[in-house]
Amino acid sequence: MAQRIFHPFDPLYDRNSRVLILGSFPSVKSREQNFFYGHPQNRFWKVLAALYHQPVPETIPEKKELILSHGLALWDSIASCEITGSSDASIRDVQANDLSVILENSPIRMICCNGKTSWQQYDRLIRPLTGREAVCLPSTSPANARWTLPELIEAWSVIRNGGNVL
Repeated sequence: MAQRIFHPFDPLYDRNSRVLILGSFPSVKSREQNFFYGHPQNRFWKVLAALYHQPVPETIPEKKELILSHGLALWDSIASCEITGSSDASIRDVQANDLSVILENSPIRMICCNGKTSWQQYDRLIRPLTGREAVCLPSTSPANARWTLPELIEAWSVIRNGGNVL
């Protein structure tokens, strides 16, 4: 059964964040942990660890360190929605997150969306306000089983340059 849920935690960024990574909306496991990408089968943390040649972070402080030490920021496109469990396909009645707190306080050069749902919501609801394009990256969700971990790492390598033009 669909429930109206409001995003339960704050964005992660600092004054050095150059690349903003947007998910769609926190999964049930992420909401339980009160932090991003909490489902153990989600490959997000494995992808980032591989990109930066770091061990896969286990704790929330380790995850925060991985993000902030590489000039990244995390947030989601959706502030509230009706959702059944963790299914992006069930998302309805979306209210977008306000990205201004991040964009006004960090030198964000690149916005990337983790999957099509995040990108579609960004493109429809947020891009008209920011005027900034976003890159749609393949989802790290376990539901995106057709992408192997090495393929995800390769696709996500665009974030490695920290939003600097090569």
